[in-house]
Amino acid sequence: MNCIDLRSDTVTRPSEGMRKAMYQAEVGDDVYCEDPTVRRLEETMAGLSGHESALFASSGTMGNLVSLLTHCGRGDAAILGAESHILFFEGGGLAAFGGILPLVADDATGLPDAAQVAAHCRPSNVHVAPARLLCVENTHNRRGGNASSPEELAGVVRVARGKGLAVHMDGARVFNAAAAWNVPLETFTKQVDSVQICLSKGLGAPVGSVICSSREFIDRARHWRKKVGGGLRQVGVLAAAGLYAIEHNAARMAEDHANAARIGEILRDGGLDVQSVRKPTNMVYFAVKNAPELASRCAGLGVLFSPADEGRVRLVTHLDVSAADAVKAAECIVREARRAG
Repeated sequence: MNCIDLRSDTVTRPSEGMRKAMYQAEVGDDVYCEDPTVRRLEETMAGLSGHESALFASSGTMGNLVSLLTHCGRGDAAILGAESHILFFEGGGLAAFGGILPLVADDATGLPDAAQVAAHCRPSNVHVAPARLLCVENTHNRRGGNASSPEELAGVVRVARGKGLAVHMDGARVFNAAAAWNVPLETFTKQVDSVQICLSKGLGAPVGSVICSSREFIDRARHWRKKVGGGLRQVGVLAAAGLYAIEHNAARMAEDHANAARIGEILRDGGLDVQSVRKPTNMVYFAVKNAPELASRCAGLGVLFSPADEGRVRLVTHLDVSAADAVKAAECIVREARRAG
């Protein structure tokens, strides 16, 4: 059975062109900074993001962790959105490895509330863990895949800078944000001090992330990457996939957004409670009584998706989901939801 897989945009498989680029990649030892393909990827991403330098990491979680460890010392605090990926889905690494205290701000709009960010920046006091960093996420996974605008980002960054905070962006899907607002990537990424950008989400590479920041920051981040086991050797075979993805897949992300929008329309027309998002991208969330049961029924029919929790489902479109697949999957979900009552 050929399945339509809407569980995540991480499930894509390398195309023949990407596999060929990986096979032909020129390689060297990246721990010695001698892998030319990695260097080219890092230079490309630094240029696209508007930063001086960049560093390859094996995953988005590693990219975020290395960035937080570089920004903060033990006993420092980082301000995070209440539904952020760093807080929810990265194993508490900031506390486990960095001794960093998470301070939580409401992020219902997709970005941490500016007033709460300011309130977390308390006067210097021996009793208080000093806030050093604000983390933002764009697009925001648990907020429906919402893409915050450049102006919205600028507003909260301005508050953070006014309080002496550095700003890190979890930009796992920032290419989607750029596509949604039809602006260059650096419109978002140049606003922050550091950004982690995944290659293995909508871009369709099999693995990898890139941290972009100043040259001085990346030099320090390289040490942290080594400490957490992220020093890789002939990693150009992976970097080549990232370069191919940027060249061939970044420009087509609007297609994924259109497919997600079509799914949302069909689900709404079918009577399902679809979450409204101010600037939607490649995700659709909807409410249902028994999400695990519906997921199981649809999986048996070749439509895969993940319950976000007991009463909510997330669907994610990507380059392996065609417009016809999107319609077929949505119609299957509506039909099975009705049968389940």
